[in-house]
Amino acid sequence: MGRNDENNPGVIGPAISQGGLRMRGKIGLEPGQNRRALSELNRNIVGVAPYPCAVNKRGLIEKHVICGSKNPVIPAHRPVTRKFAAQLANNQEKPSVKPTKSVLDTSEPEEDCVIIDVENDNMSGDSSVPMYVKHTEAMMDEIDLMEEVEMEDVMPESVMDIDCGDSENPLAVVEYVEDIYSFYKSSESSSCVSPNYMAQQYDINERMRAILIDWLIEVHYKFELMDETLFLTVNLIDRFLEHQAIDRKRLQLVGVTAMLLACKYEEVSVPVVEDLIIISDRAYTRSEVLDMEKSIVNTLQFNMTVPTPYVFMRRFLKAAQSDKKLELLSFYMIELCLVEYEMLKFPPSLLAAAAIYTAQCVVNRFKQWNKTCVWYTTYPENQLLECAKRMVTFHQKAGTGKLAGVHKKYSTFKFGYAAKLEPAHFLLGD
Repeated sequence: MGRNDENNPGVIGPAISQGGLRMRGKIGLEPGQNRRALSELNRNIVGVAPYPCAVNKRGLIEKHVICGSKNPVIPAHRPVTRKFAAQLANNQEKPSVKPTKSVLDTSEPEEDCVIIDVENDNMSGDSSVPMYVKHTEAMMDEIDLMEEVEMEDVMPESVMDIDCGDSENPLAVVEYVEDIYSFYKSSESSSCVSPNYMAQQYDINERMRAILIDWLIEVHYKFELMDETLFLTVNLIDRFLEHQAIDRKRLQLVGVTAMLLACKYEEVSVPVVEDLIIISDRAYTRSEVLDMEKSIVNTLQFNMTVPTPYVFMRRFLKAAQSDKKLELLSFYMIELCLVEYEMLKFPPSLLAAAAIYTAQCVVNRFKQWNKTCVWYTTYPENQLLECAKRMVTFHQKAGTGKLAGVHKKYSTFKFGYAAKLEPAHFLLGD
């Protein structure tokens, strides 16, 4: 290129000298006067036809010095060392390697820095497909195979996708249902109470709690409330009693007020305060109910969004492909557990899974807990046996004592006479 005056204000930047070439840029030059044609520069490259619109900006080529050689070398194609060429040659029958160097280079390069023209080399019969393309395709096939193996680990073949039929149902939220229940499972400890919290109560005991909940189950049935309301009512009672000691005369007040709060949270049509006062035989006034309502929500810090056994029951019943009979029997089992103080030791998800497992044993008369149930509940059969055996015991003695509210409820046609089915005695023998 022609040399320009360094004091010329039209020149920007210092001169760039690489391999004996000096390049400058100018501002405001007329067309055709800015630089030599690129075709003249391309003549310095061995074996490359001139491309007037192409500018090679690869950093390694612009330096023109490879592996410390003192002589500038402008390779025609992608540089490959002898070592890499030898590796390629091991996979070919007749490798042919052609070293290429610039016409400007008058000395021999170092032994380990020979530039090899791979593109002009006939290393395989299919010269139209470069070697690096073949290697890339092979690598992508291996990645695809690894992804298939990982998917098999995530969802085994024997596990059924229970959400595939609800892809068109927006209420099923198929895209988020797994995340929702993962959150329920991780946060269920917030809804649990200490299994021995009754020790801090000075005037009430486990038996009084059982009487209260058995009565509330009958009230829930008479008011025809939703299932969610009953489970949340029991949860609010236990969480409140864990933090607040009360006397036995106010225990029923705690129960009716907890049901009022649960109705406000779950129901569309909420029973009025006067209805709850009447159902409790006018033992309390309206102001007492409202004061207790304030006390409960303040003690619980208004935290009423907790996963109860009900939310897990719905998901696990779907995994078990339940019919109406199995569904009613499962709810019968878990409502028997609501009355029993000793069942507070089990988390809500395990209670729900054990109730369905016990109900399946009652219906089928043999143990049944397939891989789909294990997958969606995260509980194998051996983790459910202790809880299931307790449920069988409750089933055996249901209706024999004074606390028969759950037994009466599930002995009606509306609930499929679930209470009259024979308990799964064989579980107790294992």
